[in-house]
Amino acid sequence: MASQAKIPDADLESALRSLPGWTVAGGKLHREYRFADFVAAFGFMTTAALRIEAMGHHPEWSNVYNRVTVDLVTHDARGITAKDLELAAKLEEIARKLQ
Repeated sequence: MASQAKIPDADLESALRSLPGWTVAGGKLHREYRFADFVAAFGFMTTAALRIEAMGHHPEWSNVYNRVTVDLVTHDARGITAKDLELAAKLEEIARKLQ
């Protein structure tokens, strides 16, 4: 897979306006989702995993009870790329359907 270019800071700030709840932390796109309970949180991860695998772009994520914490970065580009923004948007779509 060809490496993607890191998104300039001004473009990233603009893109974040359409991704409520997402921030940049430690050079990565960051979001914490809260669900009703563990089953709902795990259901989100399971549903998202199928789309994530199809994209071939995998998040750094973890689950503790009803929370799922997600960090997105393109390691080859040493920063956030359009691929990270695309995955963030897909995660938002999935979360909206499950919350």
